[in-house]
Parts: sequence; C-alpha cells; structure tokens
Amino acid sequence: MVYAYIQDVPIGEELYQRIIDELGPEPLAGSLLHLCVRRPDGGLRYIDVWESEAHCARAFEERIHPAVDTAFAGARPGEPTVEHLDVVHATGTLIAAPNA
Repeated sequence: MVYAYIQDVPIGEELYQRIIDELGPEPLAGSLLHLCVRRPDGGLRYIDVWESEAHCARAFEERIHPAVDTAFAGARPGEPTVEHLDVVHATGTLIAAPNA
C-alpha cells in the first residue's frame, strides 16, 4: 500500500522554489505525487504520496534534506510536523494495479 502524508511548512513560494531548484529536474524515486498548495495563512502545505515509506525515507536522506539545507543556507529552523495519512484505498494512473 502507498505511504502518504500532509506537511504544513512555514515558508513562502520563493524559498519553496529555491528548494525545488536544488532538487533538480530528476524525479524522486518512489514519489507518486507531490502537491504544494498555498494555505490561507500564507504558508504552504505539501501533500505527498509515495510507493512506500522506505522510498520516502531514502529520498529525504539522499536528496530532500540536502536540498533544504542548501536552500536554508544550513540554518534550517527544524522539521515541520508531518501528519501521516491512513490510506484505505488508492487508485489512479500513477498507482500500479494490484498484481501488475
């Protein structure tokens, strides 16, 4: 089953774009969907869906945290709270059919 979460981050679009630029154009292995949406308070919310929790952890270790550290010039204010989603069912073109 897929691994999914929501994460509210207290940053604006400019800093978010610096992080994306640092990540580069190569897709993150195991990432099925990443949405970044604006919250009413001006911060951002990430909605992420991964093939597995292991894929997510590897991407954070190898690519995401280094990109965030560079974008924050090494002064990251800490980790935002992550709300893990208890996925009951997932379907769509990004998700392989069972036994595929």
